[in-house]
Amino acid sequence: HSSFSIPLGQGWGPRLAGGSRWEGNSDLPCLYLFVCIFRYSFRCMFCPLNSLKSDEAASGPKQGPTFQDGQRRVDYVLTYHVQKPQSVRRKTSRFADYRILRSLRRSLSTMRSGGTPPSKEDPEIAAHKHRLDYHEDDKRFRQTEFEDNLREVGLELEKDEGNKIPGIGFLKIHAPWNVLCREAEFMKLKMPTKKRINLFIHKVTAPLHPKVEPNRPQNKYFLLKRTRCTKAKYTMGITSLLGNGVYTAAYPLHDVSILPHISIPMRMLLSFLSCRKYFGEKIGLYFAWLGVYTQMLIPAAIVGVIVFLYGCATVDNDIPSMEICDPRNNITMCPLCDRACSYWKLKTACGTARASHLFDNPATVFFSIFMALWATMFMEHWKRRQMRLNYIWDLTGFEEEEDHHRAEYEIQVMQKTLKKQDMSPKVVKGFLLSFPLQIGVTFAVVFGVILYRISIRAALHMSSNPTARSNIRATVKGTAAVINLVIIIIMDEVYGAVARWLTLLEVPKTDKSFEERLIIKTFVLKFANAFSPIVYLAFFRGRMVGRPGDYVYVIGSYRMEECAHAGCLMELCIQLCITMLGKQLIQNNLFEIGIPKIKKLIRRRKSDMDSQQQEDYNMTLERHEKDHFLGPFVGLSPEYMEMIIQFGMVTLFVASFPLAPLFALLNNIIEIRLDAKKFVTEVRRPIAARAKDIGIWYNLLRGLSKVAVIVNAFVISFTSDFIPRLVYQYMYSPDGSMHGFVNHTLSYFNVSDFQPGTAPLQPMHLGYEVQICRYKDYRETLWSNTPYDLSKEFWAILACRLAFVIVFQNVVMLMSDFVDWLIPDIPKDISLQIHKEKILMVELFMKEEEGKKLLRDNHTNQSPFQPRSRPASHTPSKC
Repeated sequence: HSSFSIPLGQGWGPRLAGGSRWEGNSDLPCLYLFVCIFRYSFRCMFCPLNSLKSDEAASGPKQGPTFQDGQRRVDYVLTYHVQKPQSVRRKTSRFADYRILRSLRRSLSTMRSGGTPPSKEDPEIAAHKHRLDYHEDDKRFRQTEFEDNLREVGLELEKDEGNKIPGIGFLKIHAPWNVLCREAEFMKLKMPTKKRINLFIHKVTAPLHPKVEPNRPQNKYFLLKRTRCTKAKYTMGITSLLGNGVYTAAYPLHDVSILPHISIPMRMLLSFLSCRKYFGEKIGLYFAWLGVYTQMLIPAAIVGVIVFLYGCATVDNDIPSMEICDPRNNITMCPLCDRACSYWKLKTACGTARASHLFDNPATVFFSIFMALWATMFMEHWKRRQMRLNYIWDLTGFEEEEDHHRAEYEIQVMQKTLKKQDMSPKVVKGFLLSFPLQIGVTFAVVFGVILYRISIRAALHMSSNPTARSNIRATVKGTAAVINLVIIIIMDEVYGAVARWLTLLEVPKTDKSFEERLIIKTFVLKFANAFSPIVYLAFFRGRMVGRPGDYVYVIGSYRMEECAHAGCLMELCIQLCITMLGKQLIQNNLFEIGIPKIKKLIRRRKSDMDSQQQEDYNMTLERHEKDHFLGPFVGLSPEYMEMIIQFGMVTLFVASFPLAPLFALLNNIIEIRLDAKKFVTEVRRPIAARAKDIGIWYNLLRGLSKVAVIVNAFVISFTSDFIPRLVYQYMYSPDGSMHGFVNHTLSYFNVSDFQPGTAPLQPMHLGYEVQICRYKDYRETLWSNTPYDLSKEFWAILACRLAFVIVFQNVVMLMSDFVDWLIPDIPKDISLQIHKEKILMVELFMKEEEGKKLLRDNHTNQSPFQPRSRPASHTPSKC
């Protein structure tokens, strides 16, 4: 590096390692020093720094939005309502504002005291106008005081109340260099003494990164939060001023130079280091986590495709499917519904049986174990990557700053309505009533879809259309899955609003507390909404059916659903596939693309200008005015929530749908680009914040990975035919093969035992009279002493199912814990580097102490030879 020397502010120099000074070239210092110092600020926002000199009076225009002088850069913008838009920009001094405010207050007090002649208008209207005037006067007073306080801390302000956007005024804020240095010293920010960059890797990977110039994180928002209004009735910060409408918005400006790079693939989109420069560590960690998750989906998707191809390759050799499809097996099955349904041949379920084998085969057990270990390795890999990023971004010693109060909380305090004895019962009552009610609504929706399937199946069986009668299963499965998808998408929005309402009802004190409570409520509601239909198909459908002649009914005459002969795994696969693809395609992608375009179209239709005039008008707007039309940044919770639900679908029921990782991978490749584009072009630039980790989302991911082991164990054991096939092959098969398995799973029923009014209306549908029909269950035969009772085969298979769940769960969790123990959380090179830095720090302190000791010894040795002279009138000072 070129060496240089910079005089730092008082008290800053000792924070440099070894107290060393910077020496050398004067062209580089402030740029590098600025980047090094302020890249670690709390609550910071990023702005590109093209050239910065220690003397801000240096000539030359600055790139990006500036004040009217073309020199001072606009670092931050506050917007407010303007009562009467003016045609030219003006600057109002605080003395003129105070004179206006004093005159307004005097006039109001004079009117109230009766010093003015009575108004001829309606007294109620006049009183209302007076209240409005007083309210506007109070907001103007608070605004003026707040701006004066900003000037007192050293910030430079400029107002823009032009007529380009009627009714909106802009307060542009610039932070001078000396203010930023003072704030950096106040916040005790670190500054590295050596810049570590692998030049070869940097040159090789340079084409893959966008040309994002070094950014200087500003602690502007930290300054705004610390600045308060104290002359008003209540002490108010920027959050309270925004909540009370004194200011309508607060945002930093987008960097014009980064916008063209968004259209270039694989540049800004996948470079989380550039995202960190532009948005800050918190959003940078989100893109880093999303990148790691997407990378880890590649091996999972490859293995899932192999498992699916294995099912395709072995479907012709599957003996149970061959027995079902064999026309020589003249097996007559019992009706699937009362009266409307008639007897049917088992061979008509040939297609369903062959399709079920694609997902229900021995390879799915291996894939479930693999995905459990994959989830553990993903969590460990992310911990290591997060630790590496913490070291690279100098977050290893970072401690979260004290969170400021939310605007709503401060407003409640100011209005004296936030009282424990008043708010607690309201919060408890709202939670106890609303939260369980929403869960009940979810279950009611699932039950409604069940009734739809029962009704539509009976209606199709009664149809005279042969095409409808021949595709009953496919029609019922497909339409029910689509209906579930539509309901899930609609209820997702409802549950999101309910979760926010419940959280607002609690009035959390800080933003962090609000975010965590909102995340928990939203996750519980959306998770129940998305997975309730899937859980029903996996574990409840076909379990409480009964038997022919003694079926279980709900709401009168609705008979509970049965699974197909090949099991419910195929329906579970269809439901999971449609839900996953539908949510990703419609909710995650089309909504993110379509909703902003619809909003722009609506705004364009409301405007009186045509497209050309609108384009010309947009060209005249400055950067801060264009950003005003962008949507507000609502946080990362919606983005994380999408990925958490997807992670659940990839891991929880992966035994029934091995292609889930592949679809998730394809979605995430698009999701990264959509998120990057949305953050830069469709929403205002967020306030960059520091963070060491992804917060509560990591705990949710870890919890899902643990639950996934148990869920997949139950899916393999109870939903698929894996355990019954093993039991038959090793306990009941005469030759140790799967021949005869289908007949072993079917029980006998005498049609004369139908309950009155439940027998088929067309008993001769097959062309002959049926005396005995078959149904899938393990029950005693007709000629036994206890016909229709559960057989000993049922209890043997149930015991094997439970044993498999216990063994699978413990073995897989033990393997996962072993992998967790085997992989260290901190990479070895990072651990060694941190250890070396600690040793160097200790050596540095030891050398400093030795230097101080040497100085004391020299002073002691020289003191006897130095003459002492002091006035006789002075008393000797004691050391």
